Amino acid sequence: MHHFSYRDGALFAEDVDLRRIADEVGTPVYVYSSATIERHYRLYAEAMTRAAGDGKAHVFYAMKANGNLGVLKTLASLGAGADTVSEGEVRKALAAGFPPERLVFSGVGKSESELRFAVEAGIYQVNIETESELDLLSRVASQLGKRQEAVFRVNPDIGAGGHAKITTGSSENKFGVSFEEVGRLYARAANLPGVRMMGLALHIGSQIRETESFEAAYAKMATLVGELRGEGHRVERLDLGGGLGIPYDIPKEFDHGPGLIEAYADMVARVTKGLEVELGFEPGRLIVGNAGILMTRVLHLNPRPSKQFLVVDAAMNDLVRPAMYEAYHEIWPVAEPKPGTPDIAYDVVGPICESGDTFTTGRVLPALKPGDLIAFMTAGAYGASMASTYNQRLLVPEVLVKGAEFAVTRPRQTFEQLLGTDRAPPWLA
Repeated sequence: MHHFSYRDGALFAEDVDLRRIADEVGTPVYVYSSATIERHYRLYAEAMTRAAGDGKAHVFYAMKANGNLGVLKTLASLGAGADTVSEGEVRKALAAGFPPERLVFSGVGKSESELRFAVEAGIYQVNIETESELDLLSRVASQLGKRQEAVFRVNPDIGAGGHAKITTGSSENKFGVSFEEVGRLYARAANLPGVRMMGLALHIGSQIRETESFEAAYAKMATLVGELRGEGHRVERLDLGGGLGIPYDIPKEFDHGPGLIEAYADMVARVTKGLEVELGFEPGRLIVGNAGILMTRVLHLNPRPSKQFLVVDAAMNDLVRPAMYEAYHEIWPVAEPKPGTPDIAYDVVGPICESGDTFTTGRVLPALKPGDLIAFMTAGAYGASMASTYNQRLLVPEVLVKGAEFAVTRPRQTFEQLLGTDRAPPWLA
């Protein structure tokens, strides 16, 4: 479910007319709904708490999906933790109000300086992905006089996801240590001075809309927990990662509801029953995906004998998912179409100088004209967080709505700021 709907002939975000945001902030612009973020987090957290049974459930929001400060503060205020993958994300999570004891540090390529900062900050857990990282973490923590709590991220050789580029659990992917190595590494870690091994983690992919792949991977992990305990090791935590998908094709009259979350929770409860571990979860897209839109304005129509191009002021640097993943986004006119408005098949494209700057081809939409506003729906995850200044385009502003109020939580970049990041070499100054 999301909180974007037509009212009095216009598309609203909660109780805010999107035309007002376009007038005051300009386009293109990302708009997020607080009510949607809050609802999705609560649904997920409550379901995972039930799934954990007598154990504890920890929900760490995967902030790579959307690192907007307003979004982060909203989730921190609800009691969420954060799954981070860089020192920058750790720093931003702390700045947003997440306490260090609710932070997990993931990622396949952590540097010495990043690990040092995380250990000094006192974070809850490091997810170790290689043997060399194990040694590095132990050395860094020992130098600081600490023992950092950590888990091994295991590659279960079960990959899943909505696209090959977001599948992470196959043996062909770069993530995690192999099943064959876990026992040896766990035994090694027990004798290292700077690490306290607490358990295991995995993450098999993103945008997964079924539970079978999760169940197969989790069953392997449950068996591994038993084997490690049989060898005398302590295994108190099992981080099950994220990856549960969302619907990108949202009919205006239909609420998909929490069905997949409940099915997932039931499966987790069944597979982990009797393990007596604390469960960790790292949802990202599931929390924020449907909570955001990218609003853009039609610039030009470019008719051809065989098709009609609709040129908008957003581009692939603002929303790269269609170009990178062949991703689908619903497109809704901000002005509700009047009865009898003809439908036209458009190729919706942006201003960037390459043909890859195409959001969709042959999409049937109500007839549009220059100046009209449209919204790319379900753009709250991996939209603004993956944006760039390609073609020297300014980073897009982000707006957070709560009820009848809205605030610009990231202003539009200025040309002075864009140019100010460069430096001429002294021989050309």
